[in-house]
Amino acid sequence: MHEYVFVPAQGTGASAAPLVLLHGADGRETDLLPLAERLMPSAARISIRGAVATSGGFAFFHRFVDRGIDEQDLAARVSPLCELIRTTLSEHGVLRPPILVGFSNGAIMAAAILQTQPEAFSGAILLRALSPFTADPEQPLNGLPVLLLDGAHDDRRTPGDGHVLAETLRRAGAAVEHEVLPTGHAISDLDEQIASRWMQRIIDSKTRPE
Repeated sequence: MHEYVFVPAQGTGASAAPLVLLHGADGRETDLLPLAERLMPSAARISIRGAVATSGGFAFFHRFVDRGIDEQDLAARVSPLCELIRTTLSEHGVLRPPILVGFSNGAIMAAAILQTQPEAFSGAILLRALSPFTADPEQPLNGLPVLLLDGAHDDRRTPGDGHVLAETLRRAGAAVEHEVLPTGHAISDLDEQIASRWMQRIIDSKTRPE
C-alpha cells in the first residue's frame, strides 16, 4: 500500500498542473518535496512512497538480483499507482492532468506510466531514468512533453540508457528533450535549473492565447 503526502496549491498555483513526485530507490515520500518547492512552489503536489520495502527505504517495483528490472512486477504496479494518483487529486478537487517528476527508480516508474497510461498526464520530468520495458509502448504519446536528464558520470547507469529511452518515447510521439549533464547519479543544481526552465516553458505554452 502506498503512503503519500499531499500539498495543496497556493494562490495562482490553483490553475497550474499539479506535480506527482516519485522518489528513488531506498527513498521515501518526503524526498522530492524540496525539489518541487523550488520548481513550482505554488502548485499542488502529491509525493508518493513506493510500495516495495527495501533495505534503506522504499522502491516502486522489484528488481532481480542482477539489478535487472522485473518487468512483470513493474507492469502490475502501474495501474494501482495511477488509480491512487487519480483518486487523491480528485478528492482534493484537482482536475488538471498532472506532471510526473521521477528520480531514479521513480523515474523508471514514471516512464512505465507514460508508456501505458499517458492520457492521464500532461508531461514528465525523468531524472536518471532508463527504459522500463524491452518492448516499445503501444499507447501513442501524441506530443506529450518529456524532459529526460542523465548524468555523464552516473555509476548506476550504463552510458546510452537515457538515449535509448528518449528514442523509444520519440517513436511513440512524445516531444522529448534529452540532455546529458556533467554530473553523477544525484540530482544537481544544474538539473534543477534545466527542469525549472522546462517547466516554465510548459506553463507558458498552456497559457498562451490561441
